[in-house]
Amino acid sequence: MKLLQDKNAIVTGASRGIGRAVAIKFAENGAFVGINYRRSEKSARELLTYLKDRGYGGMLLKADISSRKDVDNMVKRFVSERKSIDILVLNAGIYERGSFMDISEDRWSRVISTNLTGCYYVLKGSLPFMKEGGSIIFVSSQLAFKGSRHGADYAASKAGMLGLMRSLALELAPRIRVNAVAPGTIDTDMISDYTEEMRKRRIEEIPMKRLGKPEDVANVCLFLASDLSGYITGEVINVNGGLYIH
Repeated sequence: MKLLQDKNAIVTGASRGIGRAVAIKFAENGAFVGINYRRSEKSARELLTYLKDRGYGGMLLKADISSRKDVDNMVKRFVSERKSIDILVLNAGIYERGSFMDISEDRWSRVISTNLTGCYYVLKGSLPFMKEGGSIIFVSSQLAFKGSRHGADYAASKAGMLGLMRSLALELAPRIRVNAVAPGTIDTDMISDYTEEMRKRRIEEIPMKRLGKPEDVANVCLFLASDLSGYITGEVINVNGGLYIH
């Protein structure tokens, strides 16, 4: 029996990076995966083809999670086919670099609306359809703890996610477990602007002496989604190679 056999999962921001790795890991372990994306349709379709070619179940869920209407329609489409939701991974997010004084109101609203308010919309739409024994996983960030010199809005949104996670863990127990992962420096598009020198410098700072891989985060999400973590709720698991120990 696979760890997520016959479970129904929605993964937001699943077309690339961490979300893609989570979707694949869940599907490999028996889950039917709703692949949410906003603009990266080509990548999302390639992921769905990858899953179906291997006999796994999945469907595309195009939606801008900062739009309540989009989210409600996304959940409606998923539930109309799958009837219920067992696992929810709140991964979609945006990160724009710049000092605090460079953050415009538009940028602040865009980041908070996607990274934090988007979680609110997805949760409000999904919770009525979540089954007993379900699992919700927030993908936060180490910057929620340490802050950011060039992304105060992002750090604030990721810290807000943890407050929401802890509150829901208290409210939804024992019916649904709610946890979070806090990745460190993961080798995804988010650090695509790193120079080779920046990458080397960061690797030297990390005790494990390598950048994280999306699969490193996906493995922890699999644990939190499965019954292996059945007595864990309200927790944050850091996936950072020892870069920040707290």
